[in-house]
Amino acid sequence: MRWRDLRRSDNVEDRRGMRAPTLAIGGGLGVLVIALIVWLLGGDPTPLLQQAGPMGGPPSASVPNTEFTAEENELADFVSAVLAETEDVWKAQFQAMGKTYQEPKLVLFTDAVQSACGFAQAAMGPFYCPPDAKVYIDLSFYQELKDRHGAGGDFAEAYVITHEVGHHVQNLLGIADEVRRQSARMDEREANSLSVRQELQADCFAGLWANQAQRHRQILEAGDLEEALNAAGAIGDDRLQKEATGRVVPDAFTHGTSEQRVRWFSQGFRTGELRQCDTFAAGAP
Repeated sequence: MRWRDLRRSDNVEDRRGMRAPTLAIGGGLGVLVIALIVWLLGGDPTPLLQQAGPMGGPPSASVPNTEFTAEENELADFVSAVLAETEDVWKAQFQAMGKTYQEPKLVLFTDAVQSACGFAQAAMGPFYCPPDAKVYIDLSFYQELKDRHGAGGDFAEAYVITHEVGHHVQNLLGIADEVRRQSARMDEREANSLSVRQELQADCFAGLWANQAQRHRQILEAGDLEEALNAAGAIGDDRLQKEATGRVVPDAFTHGTSEQRVRWFSQGFRTGELRQCDTFAAGAP
């Protein structure tokens, strides 16, 4: 992917190396007591005291660790470039609809993070939080995507970001709210089916982004599209269930099969049109 000459986004929050704030057990005094016990047992109470904050007060986040490898910093730079490109693409799409695009923030974190959607760990994977309009990602996910699912490559990494930004677009257009309202009146199977359509639309939006970015800035290199399609297929519900349990349970799908995810990304990429991503109107997603 040709990304080095792209502009960088101002909407990246780099929280890598920062400890997610946690509530002190029993308040400040409780932490001091526990710290004293740790010290008496020969341990180091410093981490507890740092978590509690000055004089055992409210917890505070640790000072971020800025000692990252050149590869880690380059990946963070790449993410900023991709996010900027999504901003440009979706700004134009919203202008065509007579609307104003509100740019999301993207939070880089390590291991765990506190969001408006609650406390989240890296094992959950990248996610979008509607209440604070932020995309969250631990960059180690990309290594897992490559090692565990065989889906490496910079355009595969871009697909992950643009899928989550697709959820932001759904949030701005009121689609996410409508899905939540309908899901509240459904049983689990029906709600899962609606979730699949929402996720497939985010895949289609990611494909639309790729179409527009290529059309206006020629970002694609040989093999890039295959990387994105490989990533979409690697994280299909059927494939993940098969890997985890050895069996497939369609009623439990929440994101779509590998075939569906590849097909809807391809639909967005082929057409480059928002109206072609209406997975909710499709007879079968």
